Amino acid sequence: MKTKTLKKNKVNIITLGCSKNLVDSEMMLTQLRGNGINATHESDNDDASIVIINTCGFIDNAKQESIDTILSYANAKQNGLVDKLYVTGCLSERYKDDLQKEITNVDAWFGTRELPALLKKFRADYKHELVGERLITTPTHYAYLKIAEGCDRPCSFCAIPIMRGKHLSTPIEELITQAKGLAARGSKELILIAQDLTYYGLDIYRKRSLDELLRRLSDVEGIEWIRLQYAYPSGFPMEILDVMRERENICNYLDMPLQHVSDNMLKLMRRGLDKQKTIDLVNAIRDKVPNIALRTTLITGHPGETKKDYEELVQFVENTKFERLGVFTYSHEEKTHAGDTMGDDVPAKTKKKRAEELMAVQEKISANLNEEKVGHTFKVLFDRLEGDYYIGRTEFDSPEVDNEVLVNKNTHKVRLGDFSQVHITTATEFDLYGDII
Repeated sequence: MKTKTLKKNKVNIITLGCSKNLVDSEMMLTQLRGNGINATHESDNDDASIVIINTCGFIDNAKQESIDTILSYANAKQNGLVDKLYVTGCLSERYKDDLQKEITNVDAWFGTRELPALLKKFRADYKHELVGERLITTPTHYAYLKIAEGCDRPCSFCAIPIMRGKHLSTPIEELITQAKGLAARGSKELILIAQDLTYYGLDIYRKRSLDELLRRLSDVEGIEWIRLQYAYPSGFPMEILDVMRERENICNYLDMPLQHVSDNMLKLMRRGLDKQKTIDLVNAIRDKVPNIALRTTLITGHPGETKKDYEELVQFVENTKFERLGVFTYSHEEKTHAGDTMGDDVPAKTKKKRAEELMAVQEKISANLNEEKVGHTFKVLFDRLEGDYYIGRTEFDSPEVDNEVLVNKNTHKVRLGDFSQVHITTATEFDLYGDII
């Protein structure tokens, strides 16, 4: 029989999934503490009587991780180690009805836009005055800034609109307030995130306004780097590249998931552009910002992907030589266009093999590009100390997903969260080694 834990009413928030989920958890943490509630994020101490799990529901592996985490804490509750268990986020938004039938030991389920309802479980109110006071869970020197929620794109494979709703931009003034608050707390780098950065402003200003937002953010005192993640290629606003060239604190970096390149696949994926337009866009971006680092994401095994389609994709990667690249295998999602109208006709082994081959191609490209950096000096922001090395990033690298710069702690002293000039002495496929100048 379950017995009530003797732990005090402390809340621990567990975050699964992407950086957008992390921002949601940070907002939750801010609101709970702002209401006088003792709350932590992913505490290592086993001293919380209330657990909130912020779930991911994007692809099969992420969904399984979320379910396993919920079951683990449901079991802990059954054994008296936890008093209350709440679940929120994308998985809960999408499968709430089914989950609450199958997992009965969860006290309440919430969707992606139900923070006020969750707060009521703590007899707390959503405090609008805390918008610029967000607590961050990343190292203090960088923070994610979510500029919009949801997505209006019709991509065949994606369930994000189901879980996150339609695109909703956050007003510029509110984002500036957030940025100033983050800068005041020591954030030197802002990483702009959304399901689609390039759609920003169309819903509230009736025009694409990312360029205006970038100019305003770049004026915020204390912000030395601004980084762009998750730009959609169709309808790409080229004017943001002008701002990138004008402002020194906007990184020459762009994360633009292309997903595929063959005309057949781009049509099946409902991406809104063809192969030639994709190639032209990449070339135009590089022409306008010659030293830009382009990061993209690709999908292997989408329904209808033939061997010819895949070979076109490999050739595209070899020709284009992206500075950064990641690959996902296709996940068949119900209630998406592909999930409802197409068969999952590419075998799992083929999907995996194609993804591994693409990453092998990228590994060689990355090795060659890194070798070219040997003998050059770069501005590096140091994130952490690991073993014998201080580990940092250039402006061409986003945390956790991109290359890193390593400096030996036995020969150099670095203060984490600071910038230093680093002379590169050695390169591997995904790392650079160097000395502080």
